[in-house]
Amino acid sequence: MKVIKRDGSVVNYDNCKIKNALLKANETVSFEKKVSKEQIETIIQFVESHFKEQVSVEEIQDTIEKKLMCMGKYDLAKKYITYRYVRDLVRKENSTDESILNLVRFKNRELAEENSNKNASIASTQRDLIAGEVSKDLSRRLLLPEKISKAHDNGVLHFHDLDYFLQPIFNCCLINIGDMLDHGTVMNGKMIESPKSFQVACTVTTQIIAAVASCQYGGQSVEMSHLGKYLRKSYDKFMKKMEIFKGKISDEDIEKIVKERVRSELESGVQTIQYQINTLMTTNGQSPFVTLFLNLKEDDPYIEENAMIIEEILRQRYMGIKNEKGVYITPAFPKLIYVLDEHNCLKGGKYDYLTKLAVKCSSKRLYPDYISAKKMRENYEGNVFSPMGCRSFLSPYKDERGIYKFEGRFNQGVVSINLPQIAILADKDEERFFQLFEERLELCKEALLCRHKALMGVSSDISPIHFQYGAIARLDKGEKIDALLKDGYSTLSLGYIGLYETTKLMTGKEQTEQTVGLPFALRIMHYMNEKCKQWKKETGLGFALYGTPAESLCYRFARIDQEKFGIIPDVTDKGYYTNSYHVDVRQKIDAFSKLSFESQFQSISSGGAISYIEIPNMRHNLEALESLVTFIYDNIQYAEFNTKSDYCHVCGFDGEILINEDLAWECPVCGNKDHKRMNVTRRTCGYLGENFWNVGKTKEIAKRTLHL
Repeated sequence: MKVIKRDGSVVNYDNCKIKNALLKANETVSFEKKVSKEQIETIIQFVESHFKEQVSVEEIQDTIEKKLMCMGKYDLAKKYITYRYVRDLVRKENSTDESILNLVRFKNRELAEENSNKNASIASTQRDLIAGEVSKDLSRRLLLPEKISKAHDNGVLHFHDLDYFLQPIFNCCLINIGDMLDHGTVMNGKMIESPKSFQVACTVTTQIIAAVASCQYGGQSVEMSHLGKYLRKSYDKFMKKMEIFKGKISDEDIEKIVKERVRSELESGVQTIQYQINTLMTTNGQSPFVTLFLNLKEDDPYIEENAMIIEEILRQRYMGIKNEKGVYITPAFPKLIYVLDEHNCLKGGKYDYLTKLAVKCSSKRLYPDYISAKKMRENYEGNVFSPMGCRSFLSPYKDERGIYKFEGRFNQGVVSINLPQIAILADKDEERFFQLFEERLELCKEALLCRHKALMGVSSDISPIHFQYGAIARLDKGEKIDALLKDGYSTLSLGYIGLYETTKLMTGKEQTEQTVGLPFALRIMHYMNEKCKQWKKETGLGFALYGTPAESLCYRFARIDQEKFGIIPDVTDKGYYTNSYHVDVRQKIDAFSKLSFESQFQSISSGGAISYIEIPNMRHNLEALESLVTFIYDNIQYAEFNTKSDYCHVCGFDGEILINEDLAWECPVCGNKDHKRMNVTRRTCGYLGENFWNVGKTKEIAKRTLHL
């Protein structure tokens, strides 16, 4: 017989636990009120006769209480019931006090560093974080089933964004920016009509982004191709104003003047987007977590205008934004995603010049990320569309007219499973592994349904910008959003962490090993993907497998398992688990092989997938980066470069730190020579410690070396 514990885990039934619990209860009452050994055996036999295959801890305890009362042991039953009640109170006691006090005293480091776009030292952000701690506490104690809360606390799964679960709001979305610009919208009760120029369209877009970000907790993505028509409107407007000069100056000069004015407005409009996004603070106390999707579509009537917009976005991103010291630095937002297609994949296409600029930008500013239109069409029924801010992808969905729809859709929430913990418990027993895997996946499904149920019945009034004024839909006031939650319109994401460690634990091989490791890793991926399809068929809801880039969760799961199971070589000893399906950062594998290998997992992880390439400083070797970008187009759907970047902690300069005559670092902006106040960071592993020198005989061959 199996027993379901409160945290959702399943263990073998052990009657000694019943015996010990009753013997301890005996110690609290007088002799004549005790239960005899024979009566204890009777209770145990009754439990075992009534439950044959599976039973919960609560059912066993309820049965014991009833049998004690049937035996006339009322005082003992009362003690037993009181003990259970006290234990429930202990399990559900308020746990927010210390975390909140540590937050305002700047001692809660984990909470302060959880989100890159939140500055926990300022009052507005602290208010949001304090509310988040209250939400976490109420969610754990009252809103979620106890077994889900316990499973989260024990690292069985991770219920993402508990700090927002108290409110009926969703995760991330693709803003239907085209509809909002073309047909107008409403913000703060004020009508915003369709813009008549590019500059106004850029301003309205940033206002929409801020309003949307304030009413959800995840990221939002914007398809920039919708702005092309507004650049054309600006051209037409300027050309009309120049009609009074016809016959006075040549048509050629008029064209030059108009194009110059359009160029000026283009620069100002893009600058508006970049600076507004980086200076706006939403009601969450953070910058909007926004992604700009840069995609040139062959059938777009405004393709030339959109090429100009993309060029200007990349140019301004390459330049950077000045910090408080007036030094140009890399802004965290907006994130940029650049689509590679036949016309710009560096094979002689018309728009290759844009890709060359994108590569130059990547070499200095990390972004843009790259999506291969060719590979994406293979994976998503011929469609190319943006991931949401959290890099999750929507499943293909057709509206009532049979037309594919992606913008105006959203993700209801994410739950991630801890794969290595299952492998640790299975201890190389494959049958046991898949038994536990099945049980925990069902627990994840239940947790995801908690997200869905929390949104069911919610009125469109909860967020008018989303549900009444076009970002998602244009529902009536008071209308329920239920239709947007069903039939795959929105998604529910099953995340996963540690495929590499799981494969190593179960097979003794790395997932890149072709005969044993890789087949097992793919088997796990297909198992999860089939589960999502099964759940979707059973419920009509849009479940999807999501290769989440949740770096902090990699550390959380590893920390919990190290405390539970101790140091396990190549598993818990590293202090982190490898993200989703990724190849472990310590494996010796070149960038091309890594991309090629991981591409087979991306097609399975259709709810979201991104691969990272660790590269050295490539600012002086753009040809090598260009070859990688072409390889991405041909081989993998979604990839990003991680690069070593010099960073001065005195002025914030993140350009190339120089080597001076003393073979020491020197910041070219502020002159800082203190190597302890400079760092080389690695985004893949997060290393921020001391950097060591390998010094040659001359300054030219001095090298910085990471001590990893």
